[in-house]
Amino acid sequence: MAQDPLSVSQALALAKGALEQVSATIVGEVSEYSDKPGYKAVYFTLSDKSAALPCLCWRSVFDRFGIELRQGMLIEVAGIFSVYAAKGRMNFDVRGMRLAGEGELRLKVAQRARKLESEGLMDPARKLPLPALPSRIAVVTSPRGKAIHDVLRTLRRRYPLAEVLVAGVPVEGEGAAASIIEGLRVAEASGAQIILLVRGGGSYEDLMPFNDEQLARAIVAAQVPIVTGIGHEPDTSIADMVASHRASTPTAAAEHVAPAITELAARFDALEGRLRRALTGKVAHLEQTLIHYTERPLFRDAHYLIGTQQLSLEAAGERLQRALPGLLAHATFTNDKLASRLRLVGSGLLTPFHASAQLYAAQLEGLSPLKVLARGYSVTYSASGQVVDALDKVNLGDTVKVRVQDGSLACTVDEKHEGACI
Repeated sequence: MAQDPLSVSQALALAKGALEQVSATIVGEVSEYSDKPGYKAVYFTLSDKSAALPCLCWRSVFDRFGIELRQGMLIEVAGIFSVYAAKGRMNFDVRGMRLAGEGELRLKVAQRARKLESEGLMDPARKLPLPALPSRIAVVTSPRGKAIHDVLRTLRRRYPLAEVLVAGVPVEGEGAAASIIEGLRVAEASGAQIILLVRGGGSYEDLMPFNDEQLARAIVAAQVPIVTGIGHEPDTSIADMVASHRASTPTAAAEHVAPAITELAARFDALEGRLRRALTGKVAHLEQTLIHYTERPLFRDAHYLIGTQQLSLEAAGERLQRALPGLLAHATFTNDKLASRLRLVGSGLLTPFHASAQLYAAQLEGLSPLKVLARGYSVTYSASGQVVDALDKVNLGDTVKVRVQDGSLACTVDEKHEGACI
């Protein structure tokens, strides 16, 4: 029995009903991607070597995944097939999504990078400045890789003045991150002024030691600036993000830390020219200043500063010489006049006391011991100078001094008699 033909809408509805019963988990590479503001869904295409599958994911679902899609990314999606009847196009309605293979590694690295960035480890303010002319450079890398040869060749060519130290470490595989950390520690302990952390290109998995969190913290903790040159131009690791400077390749890292000898010579020549011009200009300016000063009257005429004062001093001296004789003559005349008046007044002041003074003088003369001695009396003194006015003042044999009118006698006491004895 023949089946009635279906309309296009009926056929598509039948297909849609059948396909929506089919769920699948698919792995593919994102070949096209469209995420326009305002759209309710995100559209992309998954491809492999021989086929392509249009996909859509409602935005409310897609935002929960936390994945930033881009072309070339390998992802794993889960969902159901569906048909968009208006266009007659089959889609895969994505209900789940995760990164596959390298993509999963990249997601973990991105999450780790966001964590370290939130802690401030990638803040440009904490990154150390690079020395302009380092005398000792350390290189931490594999001793057998191409990177070490590129770095050494570049340093020898551009900047042979620096001493180069090499810390050979494994740069991929299990335990590589711990070895690199130890290499950085040894390089810093060697007294290097700058450290190059480099390796050649490789797969994303090969570069995973440079995304290690402990290595990132060791780079931040270093007291010496670290410059990275890891992989090729597109490769960016967490070590690159926290380093003081990130170069695209090992050779570029060596070129960044080592100024070319020719550049230094040109720089020194330029500095020499600037210094010569500056010194010449300075000397010429000082010479003009000196000439200007020597032309001033102050330095050409010794009397410029003190001439007026010297004339004033000489005039004052002349006036003083003229004034002194007159002043001295006037003072002498005044002094003589005052002396005469003093003598005149002084003699008048003594006259009232002259008679009294003569009377007192006569009285004093009458009472004088010398008048008594003149009448024949004497005074006897003991050896100690006391007046002997009683017998008990001296003893027999004592020496006494007897004062008479015109001198004195030295006598010895031979006898003592009481009562008057004439």
